[in-house]
Amino acid sequence: MADTAPKVPVLDSEEDPRLCTVCSGAMKPDATQCGSCGGQGDQVDRGGGGGPEKMGIKQNGEVVVVVAPVSPGTADSGEGDPGQDDSGATGETKIQEDLVAPEDPEKPDGEGRDETSQTGDEADSGEGGGGGDGEGEKVTQGDEEQEKEDEEDPEKEKPLGPGDVVCDSCIDSPRRAAKSCLTCLVSYCGAHLRPHLENQKFQNHRLVEPLLDIERRTCEGHQWPLDLFCLADSCCVCADCVLEEHRGHKTVPGELKEKQVEMVKTVAAAENAINKLQVNAVTIENSVKEVREVIESQFAELQAVVERAKKEVTEVLESEEKQSLKQAEGIRAHLEQRCAELKKTQSQVEKISKNKNDVNFLQEYSEWKKETLDISLPGVYIGLMDRLNSFSRVVVDSTKEMSEKLMSSYMDKIKETCKNDKMGIKTTVHEMIAAKQNMSIPDPKTRDDFLKYASHVTLDGNTAHKFLRLTEENRKVTNTTPWQHPYPDLPERFDNWRQVLAAESFYLGRKYFEVEVSGDGAHVGLTYKSIDRKGQESNSCITGNNFSWCLQWNGRTFSAWHSDVETPLSADKFARIGVYLDYVQGLLAFYGVSDAMTLIHEYRAEFLEPLYPAFWLPKKENMVVLVQPGEALSLKSPSPPTSPTHSIVGSKDSVNKD
Repeated sequence: MADTAPKVPVLDSEEDPRLCTVCSGAMKPDATQCGSCGGQGDQVDRGGGGGPEKMGIKQNGEVVVVVAPVSPGTADSGEGDPGQDDSGATGETKIQEDLVAPEDPEKPDGEGRDETSQTGDEADSGEGGGGGDGEGEKVTQGDEEQEKEDEEDPEKEKPLGPGDVVCDSCIDSPRRAAKSCLTCLVSYCGAHLRPHLENQKFQNHRLVEPLLDIERRTCEGHQWPLDLFCLADSCCVCADCVLEEHRGHKTVPGELKEKQVEMVKTVAAAENAINKLQVNAVTIENSVKEVREVIESQFAELQAVVERAKKEVTEVLESEEKQSLKQAEGIRAHLEQRCAELKKTQSQVEKISKNKNDVNFLQEYSEWKKETLDISLPGVYIGLMDRLNSFSRVVVDSTKEMSEKLMSSYMDKIKETCKNDKMGIKTTVHEMIAAKQNMSIPDPKTRDDFLKYASHVTLDGNTAHKFLRLTEENRKVTNTTPWQHPYPDLPERFDNWRQVLAAESFYLGRKYFEVEVSGDGAHVGLTYKSIDRKGQESNSCITGNNFSWCLQWNGRTFSAWHSDVETPLSADKFARIGVYLDYVQGLLAFYGVSDAMTLIHEYRAEFLEPLYPAFWLPKKENMVVLVQPGEALSLKSPSPPTSPTHSIVGSKDSVNKD
C-alpha cells in the first residue's frame, strides 16, 4: 500500500500547497488547471478533506510528504467523510509500521515507529533511495554481528575443560572450537569460522563437529573422519575407504562409542554388584545377629539346666549330711543316758561301801543288786565310714562325660554343618556371559593360547616383608637378608614370613602370568587376601593353610604345597614358570615355559574369594621376576644344575574342595 503512494516534493513554505485531484501533482497558487494532466486543481487539507491525504514526517531535517489516495467517488465529488479519510490514513500507517517493526523487536515502540517511518519514507521517496537501502542493510548487519558477539561472550567466559577442542587460530586467548575442517585439518571458533561459511572458496571444505587430534582421526586420502573399523585389516577407515581399498571387508561402525557404552554398562554393573555386596554385608550382619541371639538364649537355657543339676546334686549331698548327723545324734543321746545311769549306780555303790561290817555290806549289796537292772555298758568303738569320696567321683566323672558330650554335640555337628554347602552363609557370584560366548571354549594348549589370557601383575609394596626389596617398577623381588628396608609398619605387611602379594587379584574368568625364579627355595602361588600377616604359625605362610596353593623350586626338583602338605614332583628345571587360572572351573595349573608348555602340577579346588599371586622367598638371594606378557624367553636356569635332567612328566593333584 505504501509503495503505490505517489511522492511529492518537499515544500519549504508553511502554506498548504494546491494539489491536482487527478494526478496529485503540485499546482501554482493562481492556476485553475494542472499543467501535467489538465485536471481541475484543488487544495488538500492536512487534516483530511476531499482530496488525497498527505502526511508530513521529518527525517534528517527534511519533511517527506506521503500522500494517501482517496476513493474516486470522493475525489470527483470533492466531498468526503473526514472520519473515513483519517481511518484510511491511520490504517495504512499502521500497516507500514507492522511491516517494518519485526526487524527490531527488542527496541521500544517509539523508536521502532520512528525508524520504521524513516525507512519507509526513504524507500518511498525518490531522493537517494538506493543509498538508503544500503545503509539500512549495513545497520541491520552490524546489529546482527554485535548480537552474535554478545552471544559469544558468555561462551568465551566459560573455562575450557580437558576434553574441549580449542580453536587453532586463537593464539593469545584460546577459545572453544565450534567446528573442525577436515580439509584444512584445523579447528575454528565461531569468529574464525566465518570465512568457511561466507566465502565461496571454502564451500567445498568439509566441516564436522570439533575433533580432538584431528590429524590422526582424519583419513589422509579422502579427508573424511575415521569412524569405521576394518576387522580384516585391524585399522580405522572412513566411508570412502570401504568403497575402495577395503571393499568387501567387514567393518564395525562406531566401535569406540559401542566400547564406551559397554564400558559404562560394565561400570554400572560393577557398582550395582558393589551395592549388592554392601546389602549382603548388612544381611550377613543381621543373620549373624539372629544366630547370636539363638546361641545366647540356648546357652542361657543350658546354664539354667546346669544350675538346676547343681542344685539337685547339692540337695542330695545335704540330705546325706542330715541323715548322718541324725544317726550320730541318736547314738550320742543313748550313750549320755547310760552314762548318767552308771554315774547314779556308782554313787550308790560308794554309799554301800562305806559300811564297815562286811556281813552287812554283802547283805545290802545283794539286796541292791536284785533291785537294780543291768547297767553294764559294753565296750563301744566309735568310727566313721566316709563314703563321700565315691560321691565326688560320681560328680567328677559325670561332669567330664557331659562336657565331652556337650563339646561333641556342638562343635562336631556345627563343623560338619559348615562343611555342607547347603548350610551356612556365603556370598555367591556367577559370571554372566553373553549367549554367543557361553559356548564351550577350548582349553589353551600353546603359549600363544595362554597369552590370550595374560594379565599384567605387579607387586604390592605395602605387603612386602622388610627383608624383601622391590625393584623394576615393583616387578622384581629379592631377599636381601640380613639387610632390612625402612618400610612403614602397616596392617597388611608380613612381619614374620618373608612373603609379598601382588597388587592385582584374579576373580572369575581365565588368567595367566609368567615368572622367572632364581635361588633355592622360592615359592610361587596364589592365596586369599584374608591370609594372616602377623602370625608366626604355619597357616600364615602360603604353604601351610587350606586357602593357598603354591609351587616350590628347591634347587633340584619342584614340590607342590597345600594345607602344610608337600607333594614332591618329577619335572625338569625351568627358568620361567607359567601360572594359569580358570577360576570358574576351579583349575590352577603351573607350567614350565619353553618352546612348548609343559605341565608341572595342577590343583582342582573350589575358590571362594579373589586370588592374589603370592611369593615366599625364605633364603638369601632368592629372586622372583614378574615377566611382561609376551616377553621373549631367557636362557638362564632357576639354579645351577645339580642333577641330571629327567624326562618331563606332568603331575596332577586333585584337592578336595574346601
